[in-house]
Amino acid sequence: MSATRRRTLVLLAAAVTAVTWWVMRMTVARGAATPPEVPWLVVAVELVIAGVVLALGWSVRQYQQGRRPTLNPLRAARTAVLAKASCYTGALLVGWYGGQALSLLTDADVPGNPTRAAAAGVAALGALVLAVVGLVVEHFCRIPPPDADAERRVEPDADPTAG
Repeated sequence: MSATRRRTLVLLAAAVTAVTWWVMRMTVARGAATPPEVPWLVVAVELVIAGVVLALGWSVRQYQQGRRPTLNPLRAARTAVLAKASCYTGALLVGWYGGQALSLLTDADVPGNPTRAAAAGVAALGALVLAVVGLVVEHFCRIPPPDADAERRVEPDADPTAG
């Protein structure tokens, strides 16, 4: 599994932001109502998930630094996959809530839109925290490359004087 690139996440978030903004502008222009305010529970859930991912990643980091005696390899692999999923989920949610915030801010003169835009902005920040934690934990789960010098220093078991 290759490392997630920050550039890919930024492009994904920007694309989803643009599409969300455009779709919301088109639906509001056709007379549809703006979406309701993003519940604050969304931010709490994003932060709880980020905390769980960080806690799982921290145990992998502790094992790699020799501060933890054992670690199930399957758990480490699952933690790496969860970190990658957190990166992409965070980027998608940054785009989704960021697009909503931008769309609502462009119509700030409509009553209630600034409040809804602020709630969507806070949800976008929570999603950004999730994406950053995913990147950090993915870094924790990297296996260091084998030491090439150590491999060259290993001597074969055969006795060169025999035979």
